[in-house]
Amino acid sequence: MATIELKDRIKQGVFFLDGAMGTQLAAHGIEVGHCNDYQNIESPDIVEAIHRAYFNAGSDAVLTNTFGANKYILTRHGLADKVCEINKAAAQIARKAAGDDKYVLGDIGPTGDFLAPLGLLKPDELKEAFSHQAKALEAGGVDGFIIETMTALEEIVVAIEAVKSVSSLPVFASMSYDKADDDFRTMMGVSLEVAIAKIVELGADAVGFNCGKMSLDDYRRLAKKYASVVKDLNSEITLLAEVNAGLPELVDDQAVYNVTAQEFARALKDINETGFNILGGCCGTDPDLIKAAAGR
Repeated sequence: MATIELKDRIKQGVFFLDGAMGTQLAAHGIEVGHCNDYQNIESPDIVEAIHRAYFNAGSDAVLTNTFGANKYILTRHGLADKVCEINKAAAQIARKAAGDDKYVLGDIGPTGDFLAPLGLLKPDELKEAFSHQAKALEAGGVDGFIIETMTALEEIVVAIEAVKSVSSLPVFASMSYDKADDDFRTMMGVSLEVAIAKIVELGADAVGFNCGKMSLDDYRRLAKKYASVVKDLNSEITLLAEVNAGLPELVDDQAVYNVTAQEFARALKDINETGFNILGGCCGTDPDLIKAAAGR
């Protein structure tokens, strides 16, 4: 574990996260369609190599390879009985790569379903699923948690409450926004004002945004609006941004991101100047982009 506690470190200047995991797994030969989370069991050396590449690029923390390692998504892969094993292994792999001076965030993503009555999820069962995932991640040695790419307020609320019910480690919470005329909303129509106010109320240690279908300039505008909303709440919560490598182009039925490392680095610098301390990459990003942003 790092000598400076995560809660203190994120207040001390820029804190760089890593970039995309899925595209890096594909680049290492993992076939699209395979369960990425199960690679913690099948291909731990590859997962560790990806973590090390991001640390070498300048990341202060990496996210565990567990974005889809909740029981609902793993059930679709026939791996419902492997939740604990997969999450604990992922944390141990990242911890090994991090050593004593870097950080590991336990990654918790959405289930892909919705709470009743819109979907089939029941609040108590969903809370139990997220709690189970969080406990396994902490057992593997994470320094904190990041709940990310959420679009439904109800789901991120349950996730935060679930993690806090089983752990005292820091919790970062991030939702995914898209442009909505001159504003920004999640796919489920959640506004910045509503989301931020609720996440702050729940006692998260950092709040922010990631993913979404936006250009780098859109992310800049989102960051300014986001920081303004937080200021209006008189909150001193730390701000987080995991930015995609811009908008992809479809080439031979594949999404290709053409943002240069310099363009990405400039965007993160601008977002940092808006008030965001925690910075990283999401879809389409790689160690080269993180290296440029971190100034390595």
